[in-house]
Amino acid sequence: MHQDQHRPITPDALPEVITRYLKAHRAHDTATAVTAFTGDATVIDDGNTYKSTAAIEKWLGRSATEFTYTIHLTDAWQADATHYIATQHLEGNFPGGAVDLRYQFTVRDGLIDSLVIEP
Repeated sequence: MHQDQHRPITPDALPEVITRYLKAHRAHDTATAVTAFTGDATVIDDGNTYKSTAAIEKWLGRSATEFTYTIHLTDAWQADATHYIATQHLEGNFPGGAVDLRYQFTVRDGLIDSLVIEP
């Protein structure tokens, strides 16, 4: 998905399931965050692929404890009824200290089916 194919939307216009995931992720609430995904969802982050809610739950748990950081939602985009991008600014004790990441979501049946996180 290229950003030029997307239209900007306000963050509160993101689907509820994405907002729920982002809020839970920001609060390090793994139990709530994992409920936003389909059973066969895929997450791609930092060059690794996590498939299934069990793998995603492990990834969420590790990412919540590996570093200390703050997350601020800065932008939201929509391509169509199932594809969204949320840009988040992270600052913390990870290498580099600050980064803007694009969270690219695909929604299916009211849940997150795919999430790709890239700079």
